Amino acid sequence: MPRTPPPLLGDIEQRVLLAILRLGPDASGVPIIHELRRHTRRPVLLPSVYLALRRLEAKRLIRSRLGEPEARRGGRARRHFALEAAGKAALRAARQSVFSLWRGVSLDES
Repeated sequence: MPRTPPPLLGDIEQRVLLAILRLGPDASGVPIIHELRRHTRRPVLLPSVYLALRRLEAKRLIRSRLGEPEARRGGRARRHFALEAAGKAALRAARQSVFSLWRGVSLDES
Protein backbone atom coordinates (compact mmCIF):
# COMPACT_ATOMS: atom_id res chain seq x y z
CA MET A 1 0.00 0.00 0.00
CA PRO A 2 1.53 3.38 -1.01
CA ARG A 3 2.36 5.79 1.81
CA THR A 4 0.40 9.01 1.98
CA PRO A 5 2.67 12.03 1.71
CA PRO A 6 2.71 14.34 4.74
CA PRO A 7 0.36 17.30 4.47
CA LEU A 8 1.74 20.55 3.09
CA LEU A 9 2.50 23.15 5.71
CA GLY A 10 1.87 26.87 5.53
CA ASP A 11 4.62 29.19 6.78
CA ILE A 12 3.04 29.84 10.18
CA GLU A 13 2.20 26.15 10.63
CA GLN A 14 5.80 25.16 9.94
CA ARG A 15 7.11 27.76 12.36
CA VAL A 16 4.66 26.71 15.08
CA LEU A 17 5.65 23.04 14.67
CA LEU A 18 9.32 24.01 14.94
CA ALA A 19 8.63 26.06 18.09
CA ILE A 20 6.81 23.09 19.66
CA LEU A 21 9.71 20.82 18.71
CA ARG A 22 12.17 23.23 20.34
CA LEU A 23 10.09 23.65 23.52
CA GLY A 24 9.22 20.00 24.05
CA PRO A 25 5.99 18.13 24.76
CA ASP A 26 4.67 20.63 27.33
CA ALA A 27 4.74 23.64 25.00
CA SER A 28 1.89 26.07 25.56
CA GLY A 29 0.60 29.10 23.69
CA VAL A 30 2.52 32.00 25.19
CA PRO A 31 5.92 30.23 25.25
CA ILE A 32 5.33 29.18 21.63
CA ILE A 33 4.72 32.81 20.71
CA HIS A 34 7.85 33.95 22.61
CA GLU A 35 9.91 31.28 20.85
CA LEU A 36 8.62 32.43 17.45
CA ARG A 37 9.37 36.07 18.21
CA ARG A 38 12.84 35.24 19.54
CA HIS A 39 13.88 33.26 16.48
CA THR A 40 12.09 35.10 13.67
CA ARG A 41 12.48 38.62 15.01
CA ARG A 42 9.15 39.41 13.40
CA PRO A 43 5.83 40.38 14.93
CA VAL A 44 3.76 37.32 15.80
CA LEU A 45 0.04 37.76 16.31
CA LEU A 46 -1.65 35.71 19.03
CA PRO A 47 -4.72 34.83 16.93
CA SER A 48 -2.62 33.56 14.01
CA VAL A 49 -0.70 31.20 16.30
CA TYR A 50 -3.83 29.87 17.99
CA LEU A 51 -5.52 29.34 14.61
CA ALA A 52 -2.43 27.49 13.37
CA LEU A 53 -2.50 25.32 16.51
CA ARG A 54 -6.12 24.41 15.81
CA ARG A 55 -5.35 23.57 12.16
CA LEU A 56 -2.34 21.47 13.15
CA GLU A 57 -4.40 19.55 15.67
CA ALA A 58 -7.18 19.02 13.12
CA LYS A 59 -4.54 17.64 10.72
CA ARG A 60 -3.36 15.36 13.58
CA LEU A 61 0.15 16.77 13.42
CA ILE A 62 0.04 17.78 17.08
CA ARG A 63 -1.96 16.74 20.12
CA SER A 64 -3.03 18.83 23.06
CA ARG A 65 -4.00 18.24 26.64
CA LEU A 66 -5.25 20.44 29.44
CA GLY A 67 -2.95 20.92 32.39
CA GLU A 68 -4.03 21.46 35.95
CA PRO A 69 -6.13 24.56 36.79
CA GLU A 70 -3.91 27.45 37.87
CA ALA A 71 -4.93 29.92 40.57
CA ARG A 72 -3.00 32.74 38.91
CA ARG A 73 -5.07 32.13 35.75
CA GLY A 74 -8.36 32.40 37.63
CA GLY A 75 -8.62 28.62 37.91
CA ARG A 76 -8.23 28.08 34.17
CA ALA A 77 -6.04 25.28 32.89
CA ARG A 78 -3.26 25.82 30.37
CA ARG A 79 -3.37 23.82 27.13
CA HIS A 80 -0.13 21.97 26.32
CA PHE A 81 0.90 20.86 22.83
CA ALA A 82 3.16 18.05 21.62
CA LEU A 83 4.25 16.90 18.18
CA GLU A 84 2.81 13.69 16.77
CA ALA A 85 4.89 11.43 14.50
CA ALA A 86 2.98 12.87 11.52
CA GLY A 87 4.04 16.37 12.59
CA LYS A 88 7.70 15.37 12.57
CA ALA A 89 7.22 13.74 9.16
CA ALA A 90 5.62 16.93 7.83
CA LEU A 91 8.56 18.98 9.13
CA ARG A 92 11.05 16.59 7.51
CA ALA A 93 9.19 16.84 4.19
CA ALA A 94 9.09 20.64 4.38
CA ARG A 95 12.81 20.81 5.14
CA GLN A 96 13.62 18.42 2.29
CA SER A 97 11.50 20.47 -0.10
CA VAL A 98 13.41 23.66 0.74
CA PHE A 99 16.77 21.87 0.48
CA SER A 100 15.74 20.48 -2.90
CA LEU A 101 14.78 23.93 -4.18
CA TRP A 102 18.11 25.40 -3.06
CA ARG A 103 20.23 22.60 -4.52
CA GLY A 104 22.24 23.99 -7.42
CA VAL A 105 21.26 27.61 -6.74
CA SER A 106 23.81 30.26 -5.85
CA LEU A 107 23.07 33.80 -4.77
CA ASP A 108 26.69 34.80 -5.42
CA GLU A 109 26.33 34.55 -9.20
CA SER A 110 25.13 37.61 -11.11
